Amino acid sequence: MAWDFSTEPEFAEQLEWVEQFCRTEIEPLDLVFPGAAYSRDPKARALADPLKQQVKDRGLWALFLDRELGGPGFGQLKLALLNEILGRYRSAPVIFGTAAPDTGNMEMLAAYGTEEQKRRWLYPLMNQEIFSAYSMTEPQGGSDPSLFQTHAVRDMKGEGADGAGEAGGGWVINGEKWFTSAGARADIIFVMCTNGMFVVPGDAPGVEIMEYPQLHNHIRYTDVRVPGDHLLGPEDGAKVLAQRRLGGGRIHHAMRTVAWVKLAFDMMCERALSRESHGKTIADHQMVQEAIADSYAEINMLRLLVLWTAWTIDNSSTREARTQIAACKYTCAKVLREVSYRALHIMGSLGTTNLTPLQAMWASAPTMAILDGVDEVHKVTVARNVLKGYQPHPGLWPTEYIPAKREEARKKYAGLLAADPDLEAWADHAARAMARGH
Repeated sequence: MAWDFSTEPEFAEQLEWVEQFCRTEIEPLDLVFPGAAYSRDPKARALADPLKQQVKDRGLWALFLDRELGGPGFGQLKLALLNEILGRYRSAPVIFGTAAPDTGNMEMLAAYGTEEQKRRWLYPLMNQEIFSAYSMTEPQGGSDPSLFQTHAVRDMKGEGADGAGEAGGGWVINGEKWFTSAGARADIIFVMCTNGMFVVPGDAPGVEIMEYPQLHNHIRYTDVRVPGDHLLGPEDGAKVLAQRRLGGGRIHHAMRTVAWVKLAFDMMCERALSRESHGKTIADHQMVQEAIADSYAEINMLRLLVLWTAWTIDNSSTREARTQIAACKYTCAKVLREVSYRALHIMGSLGTTNLTPLQAMWASAPTMAILDGVDEVHKVTVARNVLKGYQPHPGLWPTEYIPAKREEARKKYAGLLAADPDLEAWADHAARAMARGH
């Protein structure tokens, strides 16, 4: 199957509009009214909603969703190209309806939700009438589901949290979750239990959000009651749902990371041409040139890996691309760490402050290497899946052992060698020369 690197003129024009729109509209909003895109305050919404409407008018809202679910149906490759721009601006993913963790939760709802669940949660999430969080990781077990303890039992006493369930038809959830991103502002929380995935209202009795950490929340669930129809997908199906959700989330993180490292690279190059040291611009120093050259290569390798993975998803499925997605996840964390660190050093002391994006970018690299599964786990996944395509070599010698291959190759020319002494001498000389060389 061929891979065309070109972008249709119509979408290229859209990307140009997105770049200008982000620079002239979204970035000023972030600088003067940070958080307005998420806010429920009427004055904040009056600032952000017109920008969201412009995105909708351009047909770019919720780009990751298929057309029948309310998105434009462009697919992951075009989303990757868009995210290369959006990732530079904090509020851009929200303004375009592509912000995590809502994107992954919407994909999970679209794939496994009933029509009633979609009506109740998916469409309001798409319209940003509500916001969501994903509660998976646990303090004692990290992101390993086999160590999870949060559990739901049948509610035999009464209704669920919103009073919608019939008596005896709900669930009671008990457990503790750690690093639930944006949990404090979520209207609904997707809670991964040992026996299912449940949609829990953020204000349900028993949902206790700890004061710290402030962004990636620590949440305790104590006798939290939800109706029976708050189970998403089949009972005991949480692992399957989680893989569907996290696969998309991981590649989207990698897409946005491409934008981050390109921003760091732009800052690095600008600074290298602007700053002087020892009588010449630092761009003339070889160590700075090495940092720029290494960063250039790493960024483009990451970008091509992400685009290839997105293209694979569009032409097969997230499941078929799971090895590539895992590779994207740990590669993006590595490139973010290396490039942002080099850029920070070239920026100098200014780079260590909060007066440029570099300090926050570099500080986020360890988080990128942990969220949605630690890098070590993804490397194990890649290695195991890659090795499935190989077999151990028979006998003592590896497949590429040259003497054995030469002996087998001589059989192909046995008749010719027997008939021509000169050719036979040539072949014998080549074999002896090779033996002497080792």
